[in-house]
Amino acid sequence: MTHRAPSPPPVLSSFAEATRREALIRGLRLGGGLVSAAALSACAGDLGGKAVDLGPQPGPANVPPPVASGPAVALILPLGAQGNAGLVGQSMRNAAELAIAEGGAPVFQLIVKDDAGNSQGARAAAEAAVNEGARIILGPLFAHSVGAVSQVARARGVPVIAFSTDTNVAAPGVYLLSFLPQSDVDRIVRYSVSQGRRSFIAMIPENAYGSVTEGALQQTAADTGGRVMSIERFTSAKLADAARRIAAVAPQADAVFIPDAADQVANVVQQLATAGVDLKKVRPLGTGLWDNAALIADPRMEGGQFAAPDSSGWRNFSQRYRQRFGSDPVRTATLSYDAVSLVSAIMRTQGPEGLTESTLTNPSGFNGVDGPFRFRADGTNERSLAVMEIRGGSAQVVSAPPRTFGS
Repeated sequence: MTHRAPSPPPVLSSFAEATRREALIRGLRLGGGLVSAAALSACAGDLGGKAVDLGPQPGPANVPPPVASGPAVALILPLGAQGNAGLVGQSMRNAAELAIAEGGAPVFQLIVKDDAGNSQGARAAAEAAVNEGARIILGPLFAHSVGAVSQVARARGVPVIAFSTDTNVAAPGVYLLSFLPQSDVDRIVRYSVSQGRRSFIAMIPENAYGSVTEGALQQTAADTGGRVMSIERFTSAKLADAARRIAAVAPQADAVFIPDAADQVANVVQQLATAGVDLKKVRPLGTGLWDNAALIADPRMEGGQFAAPDSSGWRNFSQRYRQRFGSDPVRTATLSYDAVSLVSAIMRTQGPEGLTESTLTNPSGFNGVDGPFRFRADGTNERSLAVMEIRGGSAQVVSAPPRTFGS
């Protein structure tokens, strides 16, 4: 369940910095290939609650993609950005090529544009793409770039499937394919309440990611009849003081929510234990940032639970990627893979005219290798996640991800 993650790129600020750190640490987990024509023929939403299956087509992966023809589809990535961002962009471009190679005869021309990791480059890339006839834009990766692309695309009626985790840039016609922090929080809190743990305390980092997860905790607790007894926001310098304050409330709580990166979670847990919090009684809860080998192996994390996707799809995707490119993919690479696969599936069965709001927001969703997901009309998404529990140095599934969405 654990994976090596790349360092966050240096070109981020404000909310994007925190959420991109989250995205690149845990990865934006997706995978999959092309849906069968028979399955997607009902793509407008009459699937009776069953998500449209996205699975790779059979056949060898280590072959060149067929020569493409037909309508244009644009993929905008930070290929020319400095540092890690450029490496991430190249891996996502490779993944898009893999999706085409595994999908049979392509039904569109993929035109790849470089935004250099900035909004000016993104706007120029989007303008070039729509002028070249792109029927949909996939990407970009960063929130500020998504905002620039969406202004161009929406004026021309071109839908966008972007890879940012910042819901501020989501909008009708601008859909986020990423894993959103709110989904993690909703899943772990709902599961905890279902298991009788209704009283929560929280140690939340003083950053933008912390603000998002704090809001999600308050909302889901209210929706499920849970109670948030106390929340402490902290920085590294003020961690010990925050832990002592939360310890005073801990005897009344069932769980302590710690939505932070793995390296900091270990420090938080140590400070809580030092302050006298009994973590055998007050269960630690987290987000997909906890999907980290070192944290899971830490004996202090025994019994901790977090929400995350099923990892089998990632392992399968990584194997196929290595076979083709001779290197490991970044976790965000699966986003571009699934975006290309999804568009291929729609256009194969409905043509470019199928790239509509009603098709993209199919309430039954689409079943990627990491489980079902669906786009909401407001541009955000809903994903099916597992609940993992740390036991004996490994993360084990205690609640499997739902395979279909409710009404």
